[in-house]
Amino acid sequence: MQPLVAVILVGVPLSWLAGFAAYAYLDAPNHGMNRRKWALICFFVPLFGFFAYVFERGELDYNPSEDPYAQGSDARTAGLAVHERRRGEKGLGPAGTEAADGDDDNDATDEWNDPDGIDIDDDA
Repeated sequence: MQPLVAVILVGVPLSWLAGFAAYAYLDAPNHGMNRRKWALICFFVPLFGFFAYVFERGELDYNPSEDPYAQGSDARTAGLAVHERRRGEKGLGPAGTEAADGDDDNDATDEWNDPDGIDIDDDA
């Protein structure tokens, strides 16, 4: 057997198995799992062991107190999170143009033509 064929037939699958095992070994503690057990399962049970690990691990819980962008309900307006470096900047209007200040209530220049009874306040 030629060396290139041996590398392809033996080396590539072994490197995939080692990669799956390394991923499970590094990722298992984040999910509260035994890292050695899952690394060995991923290595010695080809492909099925890795999928078993992926499906067995629990999803990470979202903790808003650890999220730098969710600083309480005051930081989020209209469902948008604004990065702290962008807080004081003026907003953009349609097509990237600068947004109007909202001081003029001229309906003639209202390009959106909102239906009657809908009042969208930019300051809210």
